[in-house]
Amino acid sequence: MKVEEVIDILEEMAPLAYAEDFDNVGLLVGEVQADVSGILVTLDTLENVIDEAISKKCNLIISFHPIIFGGLKKLTGSTYVERVVIRAIQNDIAIYSMHTALDNSQFGVNAKICEVLGLINTNILIPQKGTIKKLTTYIPESDADVIKSKLFEAGAGSMGNYSECSFTNDGIGSYKANDQANPVKGKIGKTHYEKEAQIHITYPKSRERQVLKALFENHPYEEVAYETFTLENTNQNIGMGMIGELEKPMDETESLNYIKEKMNAKCVRHSTLRKKPVKKIAVLGGSGAFAISAAKASGADIFVTADVKYHQFYEAEDKMVIADIGHYETEQFTKNLLVDYLTKKIPNFAIRLSDSKTNPIKYL
Repeated sequence: MKVEEVIDILEEMAPLAYAEDFDNVGLLVGEVQADVSGILVTLDTLENVIDEAISKKCNLIISFHPIIFGGLKKLTGSTYVERVVIRAIQNDIAIYSMHTALDNSQFGVNAKICEVLGLINTNILIPQKGTIKKLTTYIPESDADVIKSKLFEAGAGSMGNYSECSFTNDGIGSYKANDQANPVKGKIGKTHYEKEAQIHITYPKSRERQVLKALFENHPYEEVAYETFTLENTNQNIGMGMIGELEKPMDETESLNYIKEKMNAKCVRHSTLRKKPVKKIAVLGGSGAFAISAAKASGADIFVTADVKYHQFYEAEDKMVIADIGHYETEQFTKNLLVDYLTKKIPNFAIRLSDSKTNPIKYL
C-alpha cells in the first residue's frame, strides 16, 4: 500500500476537513507515494516511538497528537520535536496525525470513552458548525438523472437515514457563446434557450472536492454554472464531546470510582458533590474545560474531561460534577480504536499497537 491509500482509509473515519482551525493535522513527515512496510499506531510520536517503529519495521506512524504543532524554523536537534522529525526523515518514516479531526468524529475519541464507560443513547455534545454544504447547478433536462447519480456516488445527497436526496426545478436557461467558445448546444453569436433542470443537493464539507470533481467531469456544458453555500443546519454526527447515559443510575461517589476504574485513572480531581444520583455523563477527551457550559446545558450529572484549572471547577455551580481524570487517561484508548479500525479495513497488513509509554505526567 501507498501512504496516501492509508490516509484515504483514515479520512473515511475522521476527515481532516473537520479538524479545528488551530490544529496541525495530516501528513506531517514523509511522502504520500511512499510504499508502506508497516504501520505503528501511537498517541504521541516521541523518540522512543521512532525507535519502536524502526525495530518493528514500520515506516508509517499514525499518531493522535501532532509532533509538529507550531512552525519549525530550524532542524538542529536541540528539542525533542526537532530530534523526532530528523530521525523520522533519516529513517524514511512517515508521520500522520489525526488529533481534532478524530475528536470531532462520531466514531472517534469521545465515542471510545463512551464505549469504555458503557454509556448508551449517546449524542454529540457540541455539534460543529458549517459542516453541511449545498450545491445548486443547472443541467439540460436530458442529462439531469445521470449527473445526479454521479453526485450521489461522490457522497452528496445523504440526510440522516436517507440517501440520494435532491430537489429539482424545471426552467429555461439562456446563453450566447462568443467566437472563442465551443458550445455543446446552440450556435456561436446567437442566444440559445435550453430546457434545464435546476438541481439542489446537500453534501458534507469533507466531500466537496469529490462532489465538484463529479460535477465538472460529467456535466455536458463547456462552462458549468453552479453555486455552493455553507448551511447553518446542525449536523449531529460531527462535533466535540459526547453525552450518554448509564444503564442504571449510580450515586456520585460510586460513579466517580467507576469512572476511575474503567479509565485506568490514577486519581480524579472533581468539583463539589451534589448528593444526587448520576445518570447522564458528558465526556470530552483532552483539554475540555471550554465545554463546561455545554455539559451543564445538556443536563449532564457528571462531566468527564481533563486539564481543568482551579477557578474552572467553580463553573460547575452545583448543577453537575466536573471530573478531571487526566489528559492522557481520557485519550489513552484512542490508539486501540485506530488499530481495531485499520485491522478491519486492511486485515492482511502489518498494523502494530505501540508499546511505548508516552504519558509525561507521573504520580507519587
